[in-house]
Amino acid sequence: MSTTRPYSPGDRGPEPSGASGAPASAPVPSSGVPGAASVSAPEGGGRQARRLSFEDASGVVPLARDFTREALYAWGWLPSATADQRAAAEDVLLVVSELVTNACLHAEGPDELRITCEKKVIRLEVSDRGTGQPAPRTPHRAGRPGGHGMFIVQRLCLDWGVVRTPGVAGKRVWAELGAPA
Repeated sequence: MSTTRPYSPGDRGPEPSGASGAPASAPVPSSGVPGAASVSAPEGGGRQARRLSFEDASGVVPLARDFTREALYAWGWLPSATADQRAAAEDVLLVVSELVTNACLHAEGPDELRITCEKKVIRLEVSDRGTGQPAPRTPHRAGRPGGHGMFIVQRLCLDWGVVRTPGVAGKRVWAELGAPA
């Protein structure tokens, strides 16, 4: 785990190809409406991004999963042609659920979800106003209820961490997952 490096190192390979549904470059205005979303066009390096505001939204975990699923379809991660691709997409959805749930339980709820896809890596960022430091429970006790969220994130992700901005309340918890080869 890294809490200081904003991006994981290494070759990330070619970007997933194909898209279904609305093109990722079609703008969706952020209007202050609960669950307002925005989509950005691919940048010079092929980076695509989406943002979901949770302001005044309820049911934020299913909202985050649905938003992420739409992004996975737009970026060609879904529908999956193989079991490995299906597993990678399900891992992304599970990690989103865990990060948003963690913000709900420990940080007064999430403010925003950002998803970026660059080459073969999906980066998830959940911002909140909490002061705590997320960490996997040690020792991890598989048979006990609760306390598994950050353990799951640690196990499924290439890397994860926390970014704080000096003078700004809260934090961004980020996680990166790779596409299957």
